Amino acid sequence: MTAFLFLGLVLLVFRLVAAASARYLPRETAALVTPVLSVWLILVGAVSAAGLVRGGGGGPPGILLVAGPVALFLVLVAWSGGALRLASRLPVWVLIGAQAYRVGVELALHQLWLEGLVPRMMTYAGANVDIWVGGSAPLAAWLALQGRPGRVLALAWNGVGLLALGNVVARSVLTAPGPLHLLATEVPNLAVGTFPYTYIAGFLAPLAAALHVLCIRVLLRSPAAARAEAGTSA
Repeated sequence: MTAFLFLGLVLLVFRLVAAASARYLPRETAALVTPVLSVWLILVGAVSAAGLVRGGGGGPPGILLVAGPVALFLVLVAWSGGALRLASRLPVWVLIGAQAYRVGVELALHQLWLEGLVPRMMTYAGANVDIWVGGSAPLAAWLALQGRPGRVLALAWNGVGLLALGNVVARSVLTAPGPLHLLATEVPNLAVGTFPYTYIAGFLAPLAAALHVLCIRVLLRSPAAARAEAGTSA
């Protein structure tokens, strides 16, 4: 039952990304989102179901097979002017409010802990505070619309969100089977290489990081620059 509910969460997030793209992005760009994301999800699911990301041998954690390309993508996003222009087309409240899905991820991690697939430190019962980031996303989205003070608070919220995400990602890697399993826990992080939970590292966590990076870049832009680009696009 946990696996089916988790797959439902993944599909819901996928549909929301596709819907937001269709609503706010140029038609040519939006038309690429669904097929590209579909191919990526199929690829992650295939390598996970085949057991290629379980790790435990002498090489690096298998999850790097799916997390590595996403990390490279995020580096490109961080420096890409095109990504900033596209992100600027989305209302800032959408970029922030979308992070609410992380509550579902944290509930799933808690259930996986109860089932012995992840250590306690990866859940909100342990050292993972990510659920508070997801739960506060609607408030942060509202604050971002309340003038300059609100935007400053929303910017700080994004910074805290990135730190919280980095915390759980580091704990995930350091408790996964393999040579990087450096943290002693009651159980190793088995979920990271188990289908369908590989989508946490292969889709849901990278999406959260990308939303933070893009939102920070949008919030740091001067109002004059945003108005100038809006006029050019029009």
